[in-house]
Amino acid sequence: MNQERTKAGLNSISLNSSLSKVAMAKAQDMYNNNYFDHQSPTYGSPFDMMTAFGVTYNSAGENIAKGQTSPTEVMNQWMSSPGHRANILNSSYTQIGIAYYNGEWVQEFIG
Repeated sequence: MNQERTKAGLNSISLNSSLSKVAMAKAQDMYNNNYFDHQSPTYGSPFDMMTAFGVTYNSAGENIAKGQTSPTEVMNQWMSSPGHRANILNSSYTQIGIAYYNGEWVQEFIG
């Protein structure tokens, strides 16, 4: 993550443990409820979910992926996707939460 941001001339992003809890809950929710979408049938939008978990932010975003076998593979695919790449390289984001659960990958961003 930070290697890609550094290559683009951006500041590093820091890991936020509260945001990682949101990311893990999202990954588990997608797996347990057999869906793949930013809108959760359990929690609603990523923004609703962050608020429910007590995370405050000025700007926020989410990347999700499914089935990749390594962090390198998922990052390569996210960087090849314009929308996901835009989240990774968004200069307003300063913190990230990351989770992997049974093939589900989630990144939660806030700034």
